[in-house]
Amino acid sequence: MKPKIVLIGASTGGPGHLKKILSAISPTYNGAIVIAQHMNATFIPSFISQFQNELSLPVHAINQRMPLSNTNIYICPQNCHLIKGDFSPKIEPIAEGETPYNPSIDTLFSSAVEYIKDAEILAVLLTGIGHDGANGLSELQKNGAQCIAESEKSAIVYGMPKRAMEINPNIVSLPLDDIIQTIKKFGES
Repeated sequence: MKPKIVLIGASTGGPGHLKKILSAISPTYNGAIVIAQHMNATFIPSFISQFQNELSLPVHAINQRMPLSNTNIYICPQNCHLIKGDFSPKIEPIAEGETPYNPSIDTLFSSAVEYIKDAEILAVLLTGIGHDGANGLSELQKNGAQCIAESEKSAIVYGMPKRAMEINPNIVSLPLDDIIQTIKKFGES
């Protein structure tokens, strides 16, 4: 059976949306969840520890190469990418490379394209200013991953998801409540 990986990118308005999504995830969830939330690096440790205290699932900061495990949540404190593991994909931080966003959602999403044959991938682009994640989400969709851009109905800032829809109208657009249901269903089947 292929491993299941949920990739979530968010910016402005993201922490509240992520809390709603992650609070709805069951302790028996069949999938790993990887999050790239735009944030100043100095605030990310407290952001991660807040989730570690509030959620029933294990939450990890990606500060070294690590395997992705079911029912675990991984948060990128800096740019991260998926890499080939012996038996399943792993994730690791990238020290080199400057991007205008920390962490770069496009870097995370684009790194997952080569895993579409080896894993079931659900990529979600949430609320945020700008265009980060739009190109990566489009690449994933074109290569067969299940992709969702948050709709204007629930996005606090309809920038990144709007850009994704402009680039690739085949991406599914859903409000937050439907995104939560889709993520739950993805890992419960």
